[in-house]
Amino acid sequence: MSHFNDHLDSIVRQLQAGYNSNELFFNKNGLEHPNPSEIIDILNDFRQLLFPGYFGTDQPTRTSAPYFAGQMLHSIYERLYPQIRAALAYQEGARSRSVELRAEEAAAELMAELPRLQKLLLIDVEAALNGDPAAGSKEQIILSYPGLRAIFTYRIAHELYIRNIPYIPRIMTEHAHSRTGIDINSGATIGEYFFIDHGTGVVIGETTNIGNNVKIYQGVTLGALSTRAGLKLAGKKRHPTIEDDVTIYSNASVLGGNTIIGRGSTIGGSAFITSSIPPFSRVSMKTPELTVDDFGEKEYEASGESK
Repeated sequence: MSHFNDHLDSIVRQLQAGYNSNELFFNKNGLEHPNPSEIIDILNDFRQLLFPGYFGTDQPTRTSAPYFAGQMLHSIYERLYPQIRAALAYQEGARSRSVELRAEEAAAELMAELPRLQKLLLIDVEAALNGDPAAGSKEQIILSYPGLRAIFTYRIAHELYIRNIPYIPRIMTEHAHSRTGIDINSGATIGEYFFIDHGTGVVIGETTNIGNNVKIYQGVTLGALSTRAGLKLAGKKRHPTIEDDVTIYSNASVLGGNTIIGRGSTIGGSAFITSSIPPFSRVSMKTPELTVDDFGEKEYEASGESK
């Protein structure tokens, strides 16, 4: 402890110098940035509202459902609006009446979209049930499937993204990424009846377009080609378009903003695609040649591998 105390003042001075030299630290003009912990709590409340009885401690009945929904909606709005207001004000460097009005509008519009999002998520549940023989039931999918959790988070975050709310959509989707291993950027456009099987390692980039009835497996990347230009590429179509009724098997990579996977196509595992594929195509990698040598019992014993 004494050794630490001998260096404490020096450490503090060096940290203070770092604080003073970088505008990232402390609040801008007294403004607070959005709170990630609060946003994650709000996201969990959304999940409890859209899937009543599955998450949280409340167990609403059909009789009590209107009260439950009304109470949850009011609570979520009262917590979400200040976070959106903080995000907008922090980005613009000032808090104004205009910021407050935009925050109110965005929060209210997201709440109004919830019935539609619930219907969309139930269609995604149906896709999982029909797409996975091991699913067992819709209840099991809702309670435990990481793919559905990632899709749920994306669908909430996307509504904020398209309303130009900064910080919060990424906080939401990165939380889902950390919990599921599935990275869906909130800017992606994803149609209905979407299913991610297994899911670990899936990456879906910001400008990806995915149609209806699309199924993808673990390790799939829907990404960009070289992004060395960094922020100069912001707002440009960098990620592929996946049309309706496409299946993409594990560890396939589909890259580039001009790349289109045509309707009804199937992309085999480990494929690497950087140009468009016509509709109703079947894409597969050549199977590597499997060589089996007859090692022989005597050679096996002599090698020592039997011990």
